[in-house]
Amino acid sequence: MEKGSIFDDALDDKEYDIYSIRSMRRNPVIADLFHRMKYMERRGSGLRKIVSETKKLPGYTAAYKPEFSSTATDFRVILKNVNYNMCGASVHDAAHDAAHDTSVISKQNLLLEFCANPKSRDEMQAYIDVSSRSHFSKYYLKPLLSSGKLEMMFPDKPKSKNQKYTTVHSK
Repeated sequence: MEKGSIFDDALDDKEYDIYSIRSMRRNPVIADLFHRMKYMERRGSGLRKIVSETKKLPGYTAAYKPEFSSTATDFRVILKNVNYNMCGASVHDAAHDAAHDTSVISKQNLLLEFCANPKSRDEMQAYIDVSSRSHFSKYYLKPLLSSGKLEMMFPDKPKSKNQKYTTVHSK
């Protein structure tokens, strides 16, 4: 830590007690303005409030404790995403993903029926009510093409403005 840090005596290799750190305003003019505009509750409560509010979040564990660091020229707070789960999705995420997958499969099946006669990309998007071209391409068009369930009418010209797609009928 550089001299002048608000954590000079309080930090020891990321171990700190935010309750013993003295409050120091880096820009007293802005701090005073925020106080007068009621954007600041009281002096010196910010770090404690960050920690206490983070602890209230669903999924919070000590691993998600905010980290603070300071030098003479900057102050940093690292807030970790308590919603991020490296070991797998939460129950809520899994349910959401399953519902999304079911919806995608259902719409893919609608497209296969719709494309019994050749259809353009715009017609297909409108039919299943998907406005985003990239979303349509990622979740509908490319998977159906790569699985062989859908084919291009002009495979040698994939970006043709006249490109149409049709369902592949298995024999």
